[in-house]
Amino acid sequence: MNKDILVCGVGGQGTVLASKLIASAYMAKGETVHSAETIGMAQRGGSVTSHVRIGEAYSPLIAQGGADIILAFEPAEAAYVEKQPFVITNNVPVKPATDSLMNSGYEAQPMLDYLKDKCDCIVMDGAAISREFGSAKFYNIALLGVAAASGRLGLDEADIISAIENGVNPKFVEVNKKVFEYAMKM
Repeated sequence: MNKDILVCGVGGQGTVLASKLIASAYMAKGETVHSAETIGMAQRGGSVTSHVRIGEAYSPLIAQGGADIILAFEPAEAAYVEKQPFVITNNVPVKPATDSLMNSGYEAQPMLDYLKDKCDCIVMDGAAISREFGSAKFYNIALLGVAAASGRLGLDEADIISAIENGVNPKFVEVNKKVFEYAMKM
């Protein structure tokens, strides 16, 4: 199996953990996995991109426009699609500092409309996750739940639950499992 998964968001949203859980789940199934993160501006709220390549690959980085699946924690992070990947995105935008300073009108809806027009896209209700669990810090696990439920990720509930149990701080395992199961039902 060859599959290229791009996990993208803004610093602090958990993109690296999500990609590590995906990689771990695939490795537990015996697949060859290559992964890399590009996190240059992560500490300043900048873009974070994690590449997870399942199967044969000569580089851990996915060529621009080459992802089969994009998991976007923020709509603008997925809006540069070139081919027609499967996209799951959060509907809650993370406004860049420039918008906060200049009020340039950064809104999620135009980007969501673009994604729905260009590719097979599921829009996750990130606000519902925040309301249900009291924090936006669970978007990463919620995206994994929606992705697993879609059937397109190639991992099932048990694969991800096992990765959570083995890859998340033990004091947060149970709440992350609840978030994952909640999101699968979304």
